[in-house]
Amino acid sequence: MFSGSLVAIVTPMLEDGAIDLEAWERLLDLHLHGGTAGVVVGGSTGESVTLTDAEQDSLLSHARRRIAGRMALIAGVGGSSTAAVVERVRALGGAGLDALLVATPAYNRPTQEGLYRHFAAIAAAASVPVLLYNVPGRTAVDLLPATVGRLAELPRIAGIKEAVADPARVCELLGIAPAGFSVLSGDDATACASVLAGARGVISVSANVVPEAVAAVMGAALRGERELATQIDGALAALHRELSVESNPIPVKWALADMKMINPGIRLPLTWLSAAAQPRVRAALRAAQAVGTVAQVRSA
Repeated sequence: MFSGSLVAIVTPMLEDGAIDLEAWERLLDLHLHGGTAGVVVGGSTGESVTLTDAEQDSLLSHARRRIAGRMALIAGVGGSSTAAVVERVRALGGAGLDALLVATPAYNRPTQEGLYRHFAAIAAAASVPVLLYNVPGRTAVDLLPATVGRLAELPRIAGIKEAVADPARVCELLGIAPAGFSVLSGDDATACASVLAGARGVISVSANVVPEAVAAVMGAALRGERELATQIDGALAALHRELSVESNPIPVKWALADMKMINPGIRLPLTWLSAAAQPRVRAALRAAQAVGTVAQVRSA
């Protein structure tokens, strides 16, 4: 279930910041037809820290009906209070999810033992598989491989989204992960290399705009077709780079608006993509869209 191209999907909003459910269904359809294996609702790219629980519940409810089991449905969960996260995990028990993606706590910077106990408590409360999410660039804490190895022994811990942009870290995780534990890349620029090294897939930002191309890279890499995977991935390098020109999800939401898929809505303190960055993102997007069309045919 947790392999291939999964998307850290954006949360579409109107210009006043209200959730746009009509655009939400368009995005889900884009992924249903684009080869995406699963969607993460309310992750970092989905502006999780500005969403209320009720808003995420609504997004999940609509997604469950639209997807109807054709993709994995994963809820992003996180927070700096273990008790609060456990409460949220229990509340999501009846949401019909395939998994939870649980980010490391931000700001309070727990020790490795604190991280272990945090995730162990969440796993004990969960009714579905738990994917760990290590993103030290946002949380200021690094979930180290040794701690992941301990957590992987717990029944509900099914995998990890590793957002350290270093294939060597992925290799270290693969060396300690038990059978059935899914190591997923959280970094588009190194995801292809990670999968060729043994990871199971990516939870992608770029897949928001070129789902076919990212799915083609992941499919080729999982099949061991190194030349094809690296060729397609190399053509997406500019997109991966430019979607980080300003803080995620600013560039990818702008790109989706440029594609007429969503309205230009984002919540403060994030702001719309600067005028200076827009031509760069548009050029990378157009090139990647052309790659996606070719990649879909070649990988079929």
